[in-house]
Amino acid sequence: MKHLILGLILFCNASIVLAYHCPLDAKAIDSGLAKVRITDDQKAEIIKLRDLGLEQHKAGDHKASTDTLAKAMRKLLIDMK
Repeated sequence: MKHLILGLILFCNASIVLAYHCPLDAKAIDSGLAKVRITDDQKAEIIKLRDLGLEQHKAGDHKASTDTLAKAMRKLLIDMK
């Protein structure tokens, strides 16, 4: 499980170089959330970051979006320990 989440984080960071695919990153976060046991507060914070990242994407701020989504993925990885 930890390897899956770590892979998602690396995938997100590679997205900055390859292309901006923020919606795919958000789906990866959703997939990770479905597979881990974390508290409701932790889940709410990660979802809040995911939603903010998608809002930034829709507004055209892709750099901020990828940064926010990467932060959500890192938080997911840290919280699952």
